[in-house]
Amino acid sequence: MADLVRLVGRSRASGLRTRLALALGLVLIGKWTGVYAPVLIGQAIDHLAKGRSPAEGLGIGFIGFALGWVLLRFISTAAPYARDAIFTSVSQTALARSAVEAFGHSLSLSLDFHQTKQTGSLARVIDRGARSTDFLLRSVVFSLGPSVLELLMAAYVLTSHYAGRLALVAIVTIVIYTAFTFRISNWRIGHRRALNEADSEAAGLAVDAFINFETVKTFGAEERTVGRYGEAMMAYAQASTKANNSLQLLNAVQSVVLSLGLMAMTLMAGVEVMAGRMQIGGVMACIMILQTVYGPLAVLGMNYREIRQAFIDMEQMLNLTAVKPDILDAPNAVDLPPATGQGAEFAFEHVHFQHGARSLGLSDIDFRVAPGTTTALVGPSGSGKTTIARLALRLLDPQGGRVMLDGVDLRQARQASVRQAIALVPQDVALFNDTLKANIAFGQPDANEAEIWEAARAAELAPFIESLPDKLETRVGERGLKLSGGERQRVGLARALLARPRALILDEATSALDGRTEAAIQATLRKVRAGRTTLVIAHRLSTIADADQILVIRRGRIVERGRHEDLIAQGGEYAALWRRQTRES
Repeated sequence: MADLVRLVGRSRASGLRTRLALALGLVLIGKWTGVYAPVLIGQAIDHLAKGRSPAEGLGIGFIGFALGWVLLRFISTAAPYARDAIFTSVSQTALARSAVEAFGHSLSLSLDFHQTKQTGSLARVIDRGARSTDFLLRSVVFSLGPSVLELLMAAYVLTSHYAGRLALVAIVTIVIYTAFTFRISNWRIGHRRALNEADSEAAGLAVDAFINFETVKTFGAEERTVGRYGEAMMAYAQASTKANNSLQLLNAVQSVVLSLGLMAMTLMAGVEVMAGRMQIGGVMACIMILQTVYGPLAVLGMNYREIRQAFIDMEQMLNLTAVKPDILDAPNAVDLPPATGQGAEFAFEHVHFQHGARSLGLSDIDFRVAPGTTTALVGPSGSGKTTIARLALRLLDPQGGRVMLDGVDLRQARQASVRQAIALVPQDVALFNDTLKANIAFGQPDANEAEIWEAARAAELAPFIESLPDKLETRVGERGLKLSGGERQRVGLARALLARPRALILDEATSALDGRTEAAIQATLRKVRAGRTTLVIAHRLSTIADADQILVIRRGRIVERGRHEDLIAQGGEYAALWRRQTRES
């Protein structure tokens, strides 16, 4: 509950305190008029029954009480509508704020976290948690608390105008009702948790299948995928059935308790009338007061269930936001020094890193990349080349040693400053379901169209774009699947070049290109290397033969280093790789 209060405070909704005060005031007015209105209609009936003459006086008194009852009923009915109109801005702003905070926090989490989560499940956690904030605000502030207050008001009216015993019956009925409601609702929580888990599982499978649609199709796995989704939906159906059956049990118990309470109240009121302590209008008023309390009480039962469910949903979102990012800016983090135009300087100083899911990691990685030079990393798959690139981008932090960029330990640099200084072109370029223009300009959103075309030409992408009917406005589809692998790599390269980084990391950035296009892009890359430091991960050694420094990585260690000619002359591992590739070609 404290988290919800803090969230409302952070929402910065327009006129927050004024709106909250007005909404609470309307709640109190609505509850009081709703409880007191039956007293007036009871008095009207009693006034009418007092005598037979004069008829005019009786009629006027009855009409007066009846009009007062109608007015109070109108106020009690209209107050919630006015309250909602005033408070909706606050609740919706809090909903938006919670969604933004959870979404932003999830993006700040590490690669390891996202690689272990299903995208669909994560999205549903944020969606359900955000919506729960709106429901909790309305239910706790305007239903649960005011319903308790309404019961106290009803007890006061019954005691002051009629008999204290009637108030006692009403209170005992409510206490028994509430006890059964809470007990059964708490028992139902396990069913709701199972229902949530089944819902998230089904959603995650569906999103995974849609994201990997091409893989599903190419392996003819539609039936198998639908089968897994069907199993998840059957589990959801079973969990939903249990939750629904337990709900019906709760509704039946609640109905029995309320009916018995109403019967006891009516019988006791009748006894009071026969004893001459109450009039017939009082019986009607007592029944109406109890029914007035029963109305929100029935909603209270539902609200309690939904409140518990909303707390579960919010709990999942809060658990997400409680996950600490592995990579955080230090309290005294600084920006990188201004670019010199000569490229960045990298230094890996005795770096160690061990993945939790791997038996091998990086061990004593020590090298320097001079400004404006090109360093290539080669070696078998799984040797640690991509981990070195992620350390250079500070997507990971070393567990030993340090990574320096332009003389600054990356752990002491602001992440935004590091990401502006370095651009990555991965082997598998991920694109957004947007236009080519938006994807190329993603790293430099304020770039004009001329600059976008220049980057496209540098990446040998311009002829392809010009051949399209919509040119730069062509949409690339989910993850860019409307484009070929080579086209996606060229879009990724154009995006990186447009960002104008001082360091460029190429992770097999031309592996999906044909020989002619690769040769053209290699020529372009030689030109754009001027004034820029380049770190290249490559399997095809012919693409890095002109690198200023080649590091051969094996089992997380640098086993050889030097220029291409020197490594060939050494006759070591690099030379063996070179001979193998040249023989195959």
